[in-house]
Amino acid sequence: MSQDLTNSATQRQNILNNPYALQEIEKAAQIRGIAFEGRSVVLKEQVAAFFEVTVRTVENYLAQFEEELSRNGYEVLKGKRLKEFKLALQAQDVPETDFGNIAKSPQLGIFDFRAFLNLAMLMVESERARLLRQAILDIVIDTINQRTGGGTKYINQRDEDFVHAWFQEESYRKQFTDALRDYVALGNFKYPLYTDKIYVSIFREKAQAYRKVLKLHEKDKVRDTFYSEILDLVASYECGIGAMIREEAETKGHPLSAWEVDAIFERFEKLPHWTPLIERARNKMASRDLAFRDALHKQLEEYVTPLQRDEFERFLGEKSKELAERLEEAKDVMKRLKERE
Repeated sequence: MSQDLTNSATQRQNILNNPYALQEIEKAAQIRGIAFEGRSVVLKEQVAAFFEVTVRTVENYLAQFEEELSRNGYEVLKGKRLKEFKLALQAQDVPETDFGNIAKSPQLGIFDFRAFLNLAMLMVESERARLLRQAILDIVIDTINQRTGGGTKYINQRDEDFVHAWFQEESYRKQFTDALRDYVALGNFKYPLYTDKIYVSIFREKAQAYRKVLKLHEKDKVRDTFYSEILDLVASYECGIGAMIREEAETKGHPLSAWEVDAIFERFEKLPHWTPLIERARNKMASRDLAFRDALHKQLEEYVTPLQRDEFERFLGEKSKELAERLEEAKDVMKRLKERE
């Protein structure tokens, strides 16, 4: 994970959208705020005091990063809610020295815990903010490792859609390799050659480059690390290209040359219906691998976006399970797929 959160809006948002990491960070930070509407909030004067900066410094960040901070919990209270907040201050007997005289203030900005962390990940002037950033990074990494059993190489397999996608792709993979075997006049290097062409078409990387990004060992199988959406798209390519190779070879009455197969592949990948599917697959791979595996696919950097909360729940939450459990549950699926072969 990037060590400079101040320069990465995506990394900041990934942390703030991860409910499991936030829970652990809140426990560790033990920031005591003002109870309001079922949550703990702090005022900019309290924030400035904690980070040992001036109120003006906090206000400068609010002006510069207003949209981001507002999206993550900073808000300005007015009218009825402001009155209710002032009553909450009185009821909790918060010392006025913590926030100054606000009795006549027509509006008041408050930070909840997410907004407070957001500011900590932005502020470069404060040593306390720097130390908190380091603690945040450590906790996020520890939380992900703890929930995935110590590593994220196969975090894709915790998705409830993985097993079905994996076995389905295996079936279409066989159709593809059978077509290459029976209808393409090339040596055995044709299998990795056209597999790589599929990978490059979908996510702009050959298998070897993908292995390097994910730091896979020699015995690790690339496809065992694919997310279900990637497996589905690879299966679609294999099914379609395999069928086109077979049909053209049967029409011509002879095995196809490399040039003829290349021409088929070029026609196939230019079909317009692939565009939204490829865009989505690239976004999922690039964004999830950066957030979960700390792996950046340089060729897909433009597709990286912050993960939403449901993505963290999908791969880290209670519904996510280890592959062994899913395989046990998927015996019926395996049986049906075997019968199709």
